[in-house]
Amino acid sequence: MDRAAASISSERAPRVHIVIMGCGRVGSSLARQLGRAGHSVAVIDRDPASFRRLGSEFHGQQVTGMGFDRDVLLAARIMEAHAFAAVSSGDNSNIIAARVAREQFNVETVVARIYDAKRAQVYERLGIPTVATVPWTTDRLLRMIIPEGLISEWRDPSGTVTIVNLPYHRHWIGRPLSELDAAVGVHAAFVVRFGRGLLPSPETVVQDGDLIYASVLSRDIHDVADKAAISPVDGL
Repeated sequence: MDRAAASISSERAPRVHIVIMGCGRVGSSLARQLGRAGHSVAVIDRDPASFRRLGSEFHGQQVTGMGFDRDVLLAARIMEAHAFAAVSSGDNSNIIAARVAREQFNVETVVARIYDAKRAQVYERLGIPTVATVPWTTDRLLRMIIPEGLISEWRDPSGTVTIVNLPYHRHWIGRPLSELDAAVGVHAAFVVRFGRGLLPSPETVVQDGDLIYASVLSRDIHDVADKAAISPVDGL
């Protein structure tokens, strides 16, 4: 895959507030990259010494405490957060924090880093997207967190057609994938569900956590991002 083609299109991406629990190598790298992209970032860690990994150029918020503690989350401005990433070194802490962010604070985008791949599949069925440590990296976390961050996974040699990881409004969950195709103006090439790829059929319904990879004309990539972000209810 062309590395240049895999870059995040941030030219029109909105600036949002993102809360990260865990300031290890992944959490600090994620925070620095989001900060450089102009997003508001709050990092939570129970060890204040871990914030040294952020470096002097990081100007986001640093909150000491447990990432599933309500007061700590409020201090990190969880009420304003578009996304919450639980990437500490503990599976249990990550999943508890992710569920608190989703269920108590209604954070739109929540992802948890899980070391045990088998447990990760279980949590995904509960509606918490997970990232396994071996096959996934900071780049994958960025793809899940940044709104409308359309990423070109592949381009044809002429640059006319590209396949993108399509972000979509949560209200598409439970609706036929064919309706999303028609509304956005794309063709879904394949879907990754619970870590496995599948080819969509006319009966395929969008499920929570689905990663939809769609083919689109390169010239339409920004319009596609705008249309996919619209709720199908609002678009009626």
